Amino acid sequence: MKQLFMLPELDREKTKEAVEKALENYKLFLLSIPDEKIPKVTANYSFEVPPTFGNGFHSSTEDTAIEKVDKEREREKYINWVRKAVNKLNFKEREMIIKRYLSDEEIYDYEIYNEMGMSERKFYRFKARAFYKLAFALKVEVYSVTDDEFNKQIVRVEL
Repeated sequence: MKQLFMLPELDREKTKEAVEKALENYKLFLLSIPDEKIPKVTANYSFEVPPTFGNGFHSSTEDTAIEKVDKEREREKYINWVRKAVNKLNFKEREMIIKRYLSDEEIYDYEIYNEMGMSERKFYRFKARAFYKLAFALKVEVYSVTDDEFNKQIVRVEL
């Protein structure tokens, strides 16, 4: 029995937007991480709130601190997620992505391809390939066909 397997087609524009959004969020998260990651805990002396030994009751201050710590963990997890994906790229792809999307300075494509000694055409093919790899590494690829439509498109050839 033979099978012909078709991969679903990527929506290149939406996938590119998803990767750019992930890289932009990375930069924003880096800016929003404070120097001190864990808030200082101080003794709370209050007549209004009886001491508790379980997790059943939290004051609004405790809830805010817990929420802040949870958000910090989410940010750190996101930053590590993007960092690991970028590190999976080869050296030149990684250099291009970091210079163009992850550096503090605003830099344009033409500056990067001149600096890297590439032609404009080669740079954009290179960039597209890096985005393709990043989309899969970050799991943000967008397909142009839904799962149901894809299942209908699979062609099976029997003996």
